[in-house]
Amino acid sequence: MVSVRVLTRACKVRIPDGMSDVIDSQASSRKGDLPETTIHENEGAGTESSGAGPTMFADAPSSVSFNKLRKRLIRNVRQAIEDFSMVAQEGQAERPRWLVALSGGKDSYGLLALLMDLQWRGMLQVDLIACNLDQGQPNFPKHILPDYLTRHSVPHRIEYRDTYSVVTEKVPEGATYCALCSRLRRGHLYRIAREEGCQALVLGHHRDDILETFFLNFFHGGRLAAMPPKLLNDEGDVMVLRPLAYCAEEDLTRFAEALKFPIIPCDLCGSQDGLQRNAMKAMIGEIERRMPGRKDSMIRALGNTRPSHLLDRTLFDFANLSSAS
Repeated sequence: MVSVRVLTRACKVRIPDGMSDVIDSQASSRKGDLPETTIHENEGAGTESSGAGPTMFADAPSSVSFNKLRKRLIRNVRQAIEDFSMVAQEGQAERPRWLVALSGGKDSYGLLALLMDLQWRGMLQVDLIACNLDQGQPNFPKHILPDYLTRHSVPHRIEYRDTYSVVTEKVPEGATYCALCSRLRRGHLYRIAREEGCQALVLGHHRDDILETFFLNFFHGGRLAAMPPKLLNDEGDVMVLRPLAYCAEEDLTRFAEALKFPIIPCDLCGSQDGLQRNAMKAMIGEIERRMPGRKDSMIRALGNTRPSHLLDRTLFDFANLSSAS
């Protein structure tokens, strides 16, 4: 199995022929599956514009409401980066390099735009490379992301891996694809991060995703857990970051509409009805509708736990708790 990389500038890059990923071997054994990688490295990283920020902001609305929205999202992202120490501390030998996972949905577009905005403002001393994993979904518009990223001079890598066939073969009829699809995608992204010399994989999960995951675990998993803003992978070599942890999905939707991102719908999970996550989203939305501000309160609660007021004996030593007398 040989990966092919195309560079927009003259340079030599060695691509390893051997792929250790198990799913790579499964996918490559399928007739007609030709894994392909395309890399574009551009100087400037999309920061040349008319003064409003990165080029993707060139046609952004000049309204007060959009400026407030943009500032709020920038503030939330910057706060998450600082709160969870996402950027390596000073004294590191090399400038950090992040792989930004780009699916073509509103959240990942917004993540990329906000990180580049922070770069433009001098608030994020990190190199970024956007990455889309084409998973072989039927009718996936392959040209949209490369065209958009090239137009805005964003360094990026587009890679094809037919995980769709694996998912449809392994998942029983009537079951949802999301868990296996996500697991296969994450494995490839870890590999790509290593190949690109990135210390971190950056994902576009936002506040609402985190809350939905918490309630999924609460109601269906019997545990208190959500999506961590910062996580080290099992191999211990790639950090997973979620800078949108404090950002509201409603804000990201408005942001995407204002910047006119070329959205690619999800044909896998988005087209399947009855997902438990959809039920959690509806429940949280109803709570917010009846009692505005509850989402903000819930996300604060996840950072304000008291083990002594829960029932987990591994977190608090109830056995040795005794009175002073």
